[in-house]
Amino acid sequence: MKVAILMGSKNDYSVVARAETILDAFKVEYTTRIMSAHRTPSVAEKFSKTAEEEGIEVIIAAAGKAAHLAGVIAANTPLPIIGLPIKSSTLDGLDSLLSIVQMPKGIPVATVAIDGAENAALLAVQILSVKYRELRDAMRAYKVSMEQEIIKADLDFQNEK
Repeated sequence: MKVAILMGSKNDYSVVARAETILDAFKVEYTTRIMSAHRTPSVAEKFSKTAEEEGIEVIIAAAGKAAHLAGVIAANTPLPIIGLPIKSSTLDGLDSLLSIVQMPKGIPVATVAIDGAENAALLAVQILSVKYRELRDAMRAYKVSMEQEIIKADLDFQNEK
């Protein structure tokens, strides 16, 4: 099981690193690359056309501003693509979100919240869990753990009052 995390700029890494942390926790192999839909279109096209034969099963594409990376990748591969809009200096990332979520018919891209790296990685794990039972079991345990954290936080809060 392998996830590719693509980012349009090294500046996006502070957000992307949070996705890597989640994938590490689930012991999912990944590769992280920098490529741009606009500045390195031939690299992005080649990557997307060869990703499947390289063992990639899910792609997370992170980009800001005119965030076309996810769409360019999705146009060239049958693999599931998760768009991760990055908050940029303009429009607080709304431009990135709309660039990713408004894909034309036939080119689907799952999209998470602006800077939602953790959810991008969790969605990748859930997609992989269709094939890998151990990831489904790990996701169940993760959700139970989140539930227990909130229950404990509530109890602690109630005892502080």
